Amino acid sequence: MQVLRKLLFPISLIYGLIVFLRNRFYDVGIFSSRQFATKTICVGNLSVGGTGKTPMIELLVRELSENYNVAILSRGYKRKSEGFLLSTEQTTVEELGDEPFQIKTKFPKITVAVDADRRNGISQLEKLIGPDVILLDDAFQHRKVKAGFSILLTSYDNLYSKDWYLPTGDLRDSKREAGRADLIVVTKCPTNLLSSEKNKIRESLHSKPHQKVLFSYLSYNTELKGDILTLDTLKVKNVTLVTGIANPAPLVKFLNSEGITFEHLKYKDHHFFTDQEIDVLKEKECILTTEKDFVRLETKLTNLSYIEVKHEFFDNTIELMKKELLKFMTTIS
Repeated sequence: MQVLRKLLFPISLIYGLIVFLRNRFYDVGIFSSRQFATKTICVGNLSVGGTGKTPMIELLVRELSENYNVAILSRGYKRKSEGFLLSTEQTTVEELGDEPFQIKTKFPKITVAVDADRRNGISQLEKLIGPDVILLDDAFQHRKVKAGFSILLTSYDNLYSKDWYLPTGDLRDSKREAGRADLIVVTKCPTNLLSSEKNKIRESLHSKPHQKVLFSYLSYNTELKGDILTLDTLKVKNVTLVTGIANPAPLVKFLNSEGITFEHLKYKDHHFFTDQEIDVLKEKECILTTEKDFVRLETKLTNLSYIEVKHEFFDNTIELMKKELLKFMTTIS
């Protein structure tokens, strides 16, 4: 695969040129960006693959929902519906998409909507709900909307500053666009990350003076949800780990560190399981999966548990994020 990606380098140059021209057209006003009256917070990345956007959206919901009416707008990737859709108690995971459905299930009082047209989605939410703030999930590269506050995520093991354009690399947008972010979070760091390495990463990201660069790691809940309730119980079971996420490596590493033996069935991100695949999984003694995969599997399997994950910040720097959010939310537009 790596050899093939290198062979496709000429295509990545063409892709990079298209990205450059597109951004340039927005910069000079040939393409227009619209800013809305409702406060908007964008969470996104420059690369394809998992950087922890959904746990970050959940963190923002926890921080903001106590004092503000929060709505979430997502594309709803691979959903089996079209146009704008406002979730209700009857909305299915197939209609909403796995990540928005996961958030709606965890935060039932929060408004969750999906629309590939972010402008239309925001307009609909303003008209139907009138929220105080709209969280834009995976929208950093969607420049038709100018977000009021942008959080850019980049994974420790795949920093955008060291990446290259698709298909040779994983960049879907220019690394220069990082300058539009208000906050940069390096996610999925090792828990023993040294201050000296943080400084090297900050230098490599070429962050601007106004940008805060924070570092986080993934924290897994040892209390499981579903059929099996603790990690210790898994140690005496025949465990099958089922993942349909972009990067399961951190979870695999965590389970190995906990001394859990398992087989790993790895599927593509946002995978919807076929009847034949479900029949195979029904024969397994114990299935452990991610929260995102759980919402696609819970109505089809009984031998199923999932493990929750969230961002934890080094040196209590979460307080810096809270401060920046409060400043944004209390600023008069």
